[in-house]
Amino acid sequence: MKIYLISKKRMIVALLGIFFLGASILFFNPNNIRTVFYESEPTPIRMGNPNENKMAFTCNVDWGNEVIPDMLKIFEEKGVKITFFVTGRWAEKYPDLLKQIYEKGHEIGNHAYSHKMHSQISENENYLEIKKTEDVILRVLGIKPIYFAPPSGDYNLSTLKVAESLGYKTILWSIDTIDWREDSTSAVIIQRVMKKPHKGAILLMHPKPATVRALPHLIDKIQEEGIQIGTVSDLIK
Repeated sequence: MKIYLISKKRMIVALLGIFFLGASILFFNPNNIRTVFYESEPTPIRMGNPNENKMAFTCNVDWGNEVIPDMLKIFEEKGVKITFFVTGRWAEKYPDLLKQIYEKGHEIGNHAYSHKMHSQISENENYLEIKKTEDVILRVLGIKPIYFAPPSGDYNLSTLKVAESLGYKTILWSIDTIDWREDSTSAVIIQRVMKKPHKGAILLMHPKPATVRALPHLIDKIQEEGIQIGTVSDLIK
C-alpha cells in the first residue's frame, strides 16, 4: 500500500512537470513572441476620434507653389490653420514660401525628400529620405517636424519603423480629395469631401487651382456642421 502511494505521488509530480513544460514551450514559442511583437509595431494614423467635432486639413506639397499664396489667404480669411507636409527638395528650392506658410501659423510636416515610393526602397533610403527633409526644414525654420506623410501614402513596415526611430508619427488620411487627377474640378472635389464622415477625419489635398476654388465652400459647409478644422496636432493630441 505504501509503495502504491509513493508511485502515485511520483506520477502526479511527473504529470505536473509535463504540464508546466508544455506551458513553458507554448509561452516561449517564437511564433507567440512574434505575434506580441507585431501587435506593438508602429501603425499609421488615418484619423482622430470619430466622436469629436474636429477634423484636420493636410496639404502635401512637392509642387503647386503658384497657388499656395491663394490658399494661405483663404485660410487666413477663414481663421483656419492646417498641416502642410513638404518634400525636402521643394523646401530647399522655395525656402521663402516655406517660411511664409510657417509664419502664417500653419503646422509643417515631413513629406520625405524626393517623393519616392517608400515601400520599394531600402531601409537606409527610407532613413535618408526622411532625415534629409528634416535637416532642410530645421535649417530653414529652426524646427523639427513630428509628423511624416509618406508620398502617395506608400509605405511598408520598414518605413514605419524608420519614421518612429526618428521621432515621427506616420500620418495618412480618411478623406482624399484626389485633386491631382485631371477630372478633379472644384465641384467634383466638393462632392468627394462632403459625402464622407467629417468627425475625426484627416483630409488630404494638394496645392491645385481646383482645390483653391473649392476651399471656401468646403470650410464653410464643414464649419456649419459644428466641426472645428485644424492641424493634425489639433486633432490627435
